[in-house]
Amino acid sequence: MQYSYRGKDDRGIVQQGLLVAASADAAASELMRRGITPLTIDERQEQVSLSDRLNGTPLFRKRVTLDELIVFCRQMNALTKAGIPLIRTMRGLAETTRSPVLADVLSDVTSRLEGGTTMAAAMQAHPRVFSELFVAMIHVGENTGMLDDAFKRLSDILELERDTKRRLKQAMRYPTFVIIALLAALMVVNFLVIPKFAAVFNKLGADLPFLTQVLVGTSDFLLSYWYVLLFAIASGGLLLRQWKQTEKGRLTWDRYKLRMPIIGPLLELITLSRFARNFASMLSAGMPVTHALTVVADATDNAWISSHIKEMRAGIERGESLLRTARQSQMFTPLILQMIAVGEETGSVDEMLNNVADFYDEDVDYGLKRLAESIEPILIVAMGILVLILALGVFLPIWDLGAAAMGRG
Repeated sequence: MQYSYRGKDDRGIVQQGLLVAASADAAASELMRRGITPLTIDERQEQVSLSDRLNGTPLFRKRVTLDELIVFCRQMNALTKAGIPLIRTMRGLAETTRSPVLADVLSDVTSRLEGGTTMAAAMQAHPRVFSELFVAMIHVGENTGMLDDAFKRLSDILELERDTKRRLKQAMRYPTFVIIALLAALMVVNFLVIPKFAAVFNKLGADLPFLTQVLVGTSDFLLSYWYVLLFAIASGGLLLRQWKQTEKGRLTWDRYKLRMPIIGPLLELITLSRFARNFASMLSAGMPVTHALTVVADATDNAWISSHIKEMRAGIERGESLLRTARQSQMFTPLILQMIAVGEETGSVDEMLNNVADFYDEDVDYGLKRLAESIEPILIVAMGILVLILALGVFLPIWDLGAAAMGRG
C-alpha cells in the first residue's frame, strides 16, 4: 500500500512524500529508520488505469531496453566516481529515469540496499533486467572497491552488444522487405488474380496445362481453407516456441542455427566475439577463471556454445590449461589458439582475449557488409522463378486459346 507522509528530519526541516509499506505502522517505522519523525501518515488511494493494469502483467509489461541500461551504467560510473553515497545515487536515478519499469526496479534495489543487502544481491532479484554477467561484474566491483570501473566495463559491453544488434538489423532490412513483398505478391495473385482467370477458363471449357492446374488448385485451397492454414502456422509456431524452451530443444535449435547458410557463420562469430570480450572483462576485474567461465556460459545466448564453454570450465577444474580446453572445444581457429597460448605464456590472457574479440569483430563487420550482397542473388532467383511460374501458368492457356481461335477462324 502507498502512504503520503509529512514529517521532520533531524535538522527540523519538514519532509513530505510517498512511501510504500504494508501498513501505517510499518510506514512510521521506515520513516523513523530514515531519521524522519512522522507528523501525518495518510493512506493514498490510487486509481489504477487499464493501461497500468496491462503493464503490470508479465505479458504486457515493458522491458528495460539496452539504451536505458547503458545510460544507467554511465550515470552510475560518473556518480560513484564522484564519491556520492550509493543509496543516494540509486534513489536519485530512480526518481529521474524516464522508464517506469527501470524506476520501479531501482526503487526496489534501493530499498534492499537500505536493508543491508549488497548491490549484487539486490540486482539478482531482477533477472529480467540485470543478467548474470551484469550481477557478476557488480559483485566483483563491490569486492574490489572498484564499482565505478565495473559500471564502466558494463557500459562498454552493452554498447558493443547494442551496436552489433543494430548492424545486424540494418543488414537484414533489405532481405526482410523483399521477402515480405514476395509473400504479399503471392497472396494478391492467389486471392485476386488467379480466381479471375480460372473463371474465364471455366467458361471457355479449355483444357488447362498442368502448371495452370497447379496454380488454380493452390488458389482454390487457399480461398477455401485459409483459416486452417493460418491456424496450422500459428500452432506450429507455438509448438516450436515451447520446444525451444526445453533444454534439449534449445540445445538442438541453437546448434542447427549456427549451421544455417550465410547467416549461421555470422551468428557464430558474433557469439564468440561476445564470449571473448566478456571473458576478458571478467579476468581483468580479477575473477577466477572457472568462475568467469561459469558466468560467461550463463550469459551466452546460444546453448550450444554455452555447453562448450562449460566443458572448458570442467577441463580447467581437472587441471588442464586454458589453451588445451580451448583446443578441445573446437570452437576457435588456429590463429585464435595461438593468441591464447601467447596470453598464457605472458600472463596477459585478458589482453589476448580482447585481441581475439577485435579479430572476431572485424570478421563480423565484413560479414554484415556482405550479408545483403550474399542474400540478394538468392532473392533475385526466387523472384525470377516466381514470375516465370505465374507467367507460364496464366498466359499459356491464353496463348493456346488464342491459337485455337485463329485456327478456327
